[in-house]
Amino acid sequence: MTTESKELAKKAQGFTAKRVGNALLNNALIIIMLVVAVYVAFTQPAFLTPRSLVNLLSLTAAYLPVALGIAGCIVLTGTDLSAGRAVGITACVSASLLQTTGAANKMWPNIGTLPIPVVILIAVGLGALIGAFNGFFVAKFKLHPFIVTLATQLILYTILLLYVQMGNNNGMAISSLDEGYRNFVVGDPPLLSFDGGKIQIPNYVIYAVILSALMWFIWNKTTFGKNMFALGANEEAARVSGVNVFMTTILVFALAGAMYGWAGFVESARVASNTANTGVNYELDAIAACVIGGVSFVGGIGKISGVIIGVIMLRLIFVALPLVGMDQNLQYAIKGGIILFACALDMRKYLVKK
Repeated sequence: MTTESKELAKKAQGFTAKRVGNALLNNALIIIMLVVAVYVAFTQPAFLTPRSLVNLLSLTAAYLPVALGIAGCIVLTGTDLSAGRAVGITACVSASLLQTTGAANKMWPNIGTLPIPVVILIAVGLGALIGAFNGFFVAKFKLHPFIVTLATQLILYTILLLYVQMGNNNGMAISSLDEGYRNFVVGDPPLLSFDGGKIQIPNYVIYAVILSALMWFIWNKTTFGKNMFALGANEEAARVSGVNVFMTTILVFALAGAMYGWAGFVESARVASNTANTGVNYELDAIAACVIGGVSFVGGIGKISGVIIGVIMLRLIFVALPLVGMDQNLQYAIKGGIILFACALDMRKYLVKK
């Protein structure tokens, strides 16, 4: 081998090693999470039982719609801090409209129990309206989404506190939900089960799969999706290319709000007893999951598959850690560390490309 050939081979090896090193570093958080999960699986056999895996799947499906919504806001280089409160208010509204007719603490006794499709439209529409409100202030006044959604979060919490005290509720948890509502969301029996019915998959898991497919189509196969990524990558270039920046921004936030509305509808039946604290801090989990899944805060970068992986990874950690004796009070510190680490890796990838 000539000297020149040796030099080329050395450079090729160095380039390959650098690429491998970058790949490992860029995916360090997911690798660490997988290592933790494997360790727990070996030390705690209960972690891999069908019941535990169904619980992981159920939690993923419950949190996924919020992450799918926030992901679009992050693609626009923004975020949405009002997501958790939007989930809370749509959950409480859904619960109040779907209580059993003879419930002792029925919030609105004069309207009976509304049809489920009507309540879905109300919850999703209310969520979309909240999102459009955020998008309008971001698009019209060029305010940062952090400020707008922080203000909306506080406004929604106030409205929620007032709402749970209306009617005959007097601030109590909104419970005694209609059996048909619970069966539609959770399933009794569920639409999907295994091992002769011993392993039951909640219905909302199936709905989450359908919702993910719908969002994938919107992101990848529609003009709106292409405009969203163009706007997130470079607003000025998108405007010059003919993208309606104002309307696209409002629609992205409205779509996010619709996802929160659906999440609230599902959460209401899932927890079965709704208070003003329903949905609290859901936006933290969603933001962490999106960043873990590769949705970049620099804008214009993200995949639905990445969001799904991020939610699964995050739920995996919070299902696994209690099994090894981790204090539940540490979960917020862990979430904060994950968000900080994930954002640092995201910025590193951006700087390397630049």
